[in-house]
Amino acid sequence: MLSKRQELILKLTVEEYVKTADPVGSRTLSELLEVSSATIRNEMANLEELGYLEKTHTSSGRIPSDFGYHYYIETILSDKDNFTDSFTVIDELFSNKDIKRDEAIKQAMNLLSQMTNYTTIALGRSAYGSKIKKIELLPLYENVALLIIVTNLGHVESKNIKIPFNTDIEDMKRVIEIFNDILFDCPISKVSEKLHYEIDKQKIKDMLIYNKSIIDAFLDAFTKFTQSDYYLAGQSKMLNQPDFKDISRVRELLSFFEMNDIFKLVENTTNTGLSVTIGKENSVNAMRDCTVISVPYQLSGTEKGTIAIVGPTRMEYQKVIPLIKYLAAHMTKLYKE
Repeated sequence: MLSKRQELILKLTVEEYVKTADPVGSRTLSELLEVSSATIRNEMANLEELGYLEKTHTSSGRIPSDFGYHYYIETILSDKDNFTDSFTVIDELFSNKDIKRDEAIKQAMNLLSQMTNYTTIALGRSAYGSKIKKIELLPLYENVALLIIVTNLGHVESKNIKIPFNTDIEDMKRVIEIFNDILFDCPISKVSEKLHYEIDKQKIKDMLIYNKSIIDAFLDAFTKFTQSDYYLAGQSKMLNQPDFKDISRVRELLSFFEMNDIFKLVENTTNTGLSVTIGKENSVNAMRDCTVISVPYQLSGTEKGTIAIVGPTRMEYQKVIPLIKYLAAHMTKLYKE
């Protein structure tokens, strides 16, 4: 347990570092606290030994560690910090009844990115945990059909698929019949594995061996079903952060964004409340200097979506956390209307 003075020193170190992006020295804190540099230096050394601060190679000053940031967020910060002026803009956006839900969410992500100068993400409904109850195929026009999947949650998902050239639509329908037999009650996330297993069985192997292109078309559609609806804003905001001057690190991070792997990372965060993943806690190397803050919002029944902010570990936590929680509450209201 830190003393009141140590907590104050940690708080000021975090906030000064967030503001300047420069390691914080004892002289700076001495001026802020009107305490001798020697006293501050000793306390900072103790905080470093306890794992809350760390030294950089290029300066005698110190910066918060991932552990120090967590203590700052979980113990020092309070939702009572006065950032309510920013929330008026969010209220105005969601009070506009002329904007459709999808457009409101898109604008909200852009607004949040502008207000924080970080990358923002909204994940909607995902079919990943759904089970198949029925598959139908509806020909639309030449070489295009509508694949319809009814899930156990009562959702009807549909995707346009390209029909391979010279394919008989009756062959497609027979394949659908087989799929209905072998995929009934199968989780959508397991479709590919299940199909490959069943195809090896002789009784359907002969039927499907001549329809590989059809199967590939279906597998591509099922892959898309397992992906969440998502909105992404401010990917290039990272380039404006002094933390990302190293070109190779920036390339690695932007590549991670471009491959949409960031959505998988956000999907794996908790859906029970605020989640803050800092620095090396991220499982992906490209994100080792980043923080991901995510909050769930209610879609319907037991289903939840997620909104998230991605920025440097040197993030304005005292501003971002109240904002993202407030926005999540608005998103929940949006789905109740």
